[in-house]
Order: sequence, then structure tokens, then C-alpha cells
Amino acid sequence: MTSAMPKPEHPRPQLVRDKWMNLNGTWGFEIDAGDSGVERGLATRELNSSILVPFAPESALSGIEHVDFMEAVWYRRTVSIPPEWSGHNVLLHFGAVDHDATVWVNGVEVARHRGGFTPFTADLGGIAEPGTDAVIVVRARDSRHGMQARGKQATWYNNTHCQYTRTTGIWQTVWMEAVPEVYIKRLRMTPSLADSNITVEVPLSRNRSGHTVTAVLSDKKDLRIEAEAKADLDLTPSLRLTIPAEAMRPWSPEEPFLYDLDVSVRDGAGEVVDRVSSYAAIRSIALDGKVVRINGNAVFQRLVLDQGYWPDSLMTAPDEAALVKDIKLSMAAGFNGARLHQKVFEERFLYHADRLGYLVWGEFGDWGVSGGGTIGHNQQPTASFVAQWLEVLQRDFNHPSIVGWCPLNETHQVLHDRLTVLDDVTQAMFLATKLADPTRPVIDASGYSHRIRDTDIYDSHSYEQDPDRFRIEQQGLADGKPYINRKDDGEEYSVPYAGQPYFVSEFGGIWWNEAEAHQAAEAAGTDVESSWGYGQRVSSEEEFYARFEGLCGVLLDNPDMFGYCYTQLTDVFQEKNGIFTFDRSPKFDLERIRASQLRRQPSKPGTNPAEFG
Repeated sequence: MTSAMPKPEHPRPQLVRDKWMNLNGTWGFEIDAGDSGVERGLATRELNSSILVPFAPESALSGIEHVDFMEAVWYRRTVSIPPEWSGHNVLLHFGAVDHDATVWVNGVEVARHRGGFTPFTADLGGIAEPGTDAVIVVRARDSRHGMQARGKQATWYNNTHCQYTRTTGIWQTVWMEAVPEVYIKRLRMTPSLADSNITVEVPLSRNRSGHTVTAVLSDKKDLRIEAEAKADLDLTPSLRLTIPAEAMRPWSPEEPFLYDLDVSVRDGAGEVVDRVSSYAAIRSIALDGKVVRINGNAVFQRLVLDQGYWPDSLMTAPDEAALVKDIKLSMAAGFNGARLHQKVFEERFLYHADRLGYLVWGEFGDWGVSGGGTIGHNQQPTASFVAQWLEVLQRDFNHPSIVGWCPLNETHQVLHDRLTVLDDVTQAMFLATKLADPTRPVIDASGYSHRIRDTDIYDSHSYEQDPDRFRIEQQGLADGKPYINRKDDGEEYSVPYAGQPYFVSEFGGIWWNEAEAHQAAEAAGTDVESSWGYGQRVSSEEEFYARFEGLCGVLLDNPDMFGYCYTQLTDVFQEKNGIFTFDRSPKFDLERIRASQLRRQPSKPGTNPAEFG
């Protein structure tokens, strides 16, 4: 195991200060199989092993590679806080810790957090000061039992079907930064293309008399737009930056233009007390009948399902290049975006999506809550889902690449005469999303249980493998009767379709891994069929191309479809249905894959086919 610092980049590109320190690298580590560590003194003693943070202990890159269940794990590290941070408070940040985390610093509990996908922060003021050492101890509990948002993490030992190796404990960057007494807590940037401005809201740690907030928008040329507001009247000062026509460059997949943004707080004497650098974009999303418009233009969304797993590092990208590579591989294959599936991706992935013009649907990893009990209760999310999802929305609101939200996936509870926990949580997550972000469309649940009658987007999942049958299945959309997921006996999961924009948000999943499968089977003396994909395996690469073009063509030829999402970008463990292998090696001729998708959307009455890219 190397001691070099992995993932040294600033983990939060939209709120950067000069005084910060990356804490990735070697930490003390110990598995707590019985979750008895407090009683056994793990919080106060050295631990019996070491691990490379931020890689999960199940991963090879962590140096541990323990893939059995771990009820709890512990981390310990002593950090020398730079003396030049004198006069500042120290914030300790965790990008993500799976699943329930408790943090102690110098023997004092400083944070508790539930949720394996979202960040949290501990203020070390009065506990660990600049010029001193901070002994950081983290316990992460991650039981296989009970209702918990796990995404694709298996609750049984082996990887099977579409569930994968678990992630326990720290799996995103840990870092510190120094902040003054009055500091910017976050930025919230709301673009309005209709009147050419970006509103910047600036929550502060406190509203000090005489303080002001200043925002400067620039474009690396001669544009400089400045706005100032008092910081002592409104709890959250708000500034409006109006962009002149000659400098207006809306963000789009064709031109993903990002403005530089600098925000500062000044005291009554005009001295800067806090400054952060960021970036912003202006673009709009609107719904027009069955069309989703970006900047007023219909853009056919050719999305790919991206699970965000890597062979040696699981849910954590092995390095910065890996994040960029996945986007570029997807674009090379003809996709213009992704549905980030059953996982909240590292924020730096979204940063690269922003700068590369890659459309993204943000999703919560809600799988892991199947349960038995009374009628209809075959999925029981908890109130914690709402809290965790709000943390996602708060973290990712500013990213222009995100063009839609998907809080739930494949909830599959039959409609009956009583309201259930699933109804309550679906309604809560939908309303929370709409309140937190009125600028983007929301799908109440992707596939299966649509419970919200006025959901912005309606969809289905279909892994029909025959293009002719797929075309018949999908042709009802023209008459307002689209394909809807139902129980095998015909019982309904969803409220009726009401004319919203519609897309097939999962399809394809074509099972093909001939060379790899035969080599592995021959070496292991097993059967090729131990791998997995949807439907009948294609018998040749040529059959794959024909099926891929046929399935995509059904949706590209449908003038009422605003997009699709093909399963999937890469193979993941035993699931062999990717455009690329698990290690990102090519499986197919990308030009043929790309050509199958880059067809012009056919016209329909009242629609200009040239609108569609």
C-alpha cells in the first residue's frame, strides 16, 4: 500500500478557499465486527491496522480488501493544523462516510451523521486550534440489517445479479479548511435566462453590523460584472448579476461555457474577511408539452446508465483522470449525458460534466429497503431518506450539467386502498425537491411506482430485447397511452399518465461478453452463463450491433419521446451488459455505436426536426 496522497484535488470546486488541507492518505484502521468498539476502548487507543483513505476497506486500493460484512469500522489520524491559520476556526469536512458516522476530535464528539452518500462538516472551534495537533477518530456503522439507503450494495455476501460489493466507511475525500468568524457557508446560484441574470445567495455564519457581500462575475476576457449587498440585514444576502447581451453565453452541451465567480465578505472598514472562488453558468430548462427544452431548444437526451463503480476502488474513482475518462468514453459512444444511477457521485465528477457539456440526471441511492409485512409494504423507505436527499440537493444545486432530479428508483408497491410509508416518503421527497429547486424537472420515481399525479416527468423501464416487440410496446405514447410498468398479474404500481414529457429511462442492457466470458470460464472450469445481462445473450458481435441499433431506433423514431437512457456504460462485476468492460477497455466499434445514436429526430406536426440534436 502506497503512502502517497490519493485524490489530492480540492473536492468542492464551487467553493474554494486558499487555506485548506487534504487529509487523504494513510490512517489507522480497525474492523469492529461486533460494534463494541466504544466498550473496548477503540476511541482512545491506536488501531491495529492502516488504510489508504478515501478508499473503502472492501476495495483493493485501500490496502485492506475485506469484502465480508463489517458492522462497524474505526479510523484514527493525528493532524498538525498549520500555525499560519491563526485567527481562524478550523472546519473538518467529510465527502461521504457510509453509513452512520460519529467523529471525535481530541476526545470530544464533534459530529454525527446518517447517510452514506452525502457530506458533513464539524466545526473544531475551541477543540483544535491552528498550531496544535488534532487527533481525529471516526467510527462508521454499516449494518446489513434494517432499512437503509444502500444503492447497489449487496446485503448478501456474493456479488449477484445487479448488486455489487459493499462500501463501508470513508469513501470520499476528508479535508480541513480555515475560516474566519464571519464566513460564507455556501453559495446558491440561480440562473434566469429570460432576464439575463444570475442570482447569488450567500448564507453567512453570522450577520455582522457594517459587513457587505460582493460578487464579481468574469469571463477571462474583459467582462467584469460586480454586485454588492449589505450583509447585516437579511439572514441570507442576495445579489443579482445581470449579463449584457454581448457577453451572454448560455451553457449547453455544444458550448458548456462557465463564468468565473468571486465572492467576498468585507467588514465595515472595507477589509476582506472571507473570499471564495467559484464558477457559474446561465442556462434554462422548460417543459413544453412532451418536449424538454434547454435554453429554449429541444435537445434529445441520449443518456447512458452510469453506475460509477471501478474494479479496484468500488464507488470511489481511483483518481481524477478516471472521472474525466468515463465522461469522454460516453461521449465518444454517442451519448450526450448520463443517469447517475443509485449513487451520489463525487462532486468533482459534476465539475467535469459542467465543463465538458455533459447532461446529468441526479439520483439518490434508495435501494436497500425491501421489507415484508402488511399488504403493499414491499418497500419501506424511512424519513432519513428525505433528510439525506435534501443534503444532495443542497450540495449539487449549482451544477449546470444537472438537468433533472430522480429521488427514487424502481419502487414497486402495488396501489391499493390505503396510504403507505412509500406514499408518504415519495410525496415528501418530490415536494422537498420542488421546494429546494424550482428550476429543474423532477421525476417522482424512475420506473414502476409513480405515486405523484403531477410529477414533471413520466417514464418506464423496459428490457424487451426484440426491436419489433419493443416498437409495438412503445407505440401507445402517441395516443397518450405509453408503456407503463405493471405487476406480472396486471396490478397497477402507478397513477395514470397525464401527458407529461416521457422517456424510457432504462432499456437495452444487452448481454455480451463473449471473449472475456469464454476465457474466464475456461480458466475456472465454469460455464459462460455465470455472467449476467438482460434477456437472451446475443450470439455474436454483429447481432449486438443490430439489436443496439434496433432498440435505439425505436426511441429515436418516436417523435413523442424526449430522450432515453441505455443500460449501461460499463460492465460491473458479473453484470456484463456495458458498452465498455469493467476496466474501461472497449468492447465494440465505437463509431458504429455512435452512428446508431446520431440520427436526426423525425418530424411531427408542429415540430421542427432541426430543433433536435
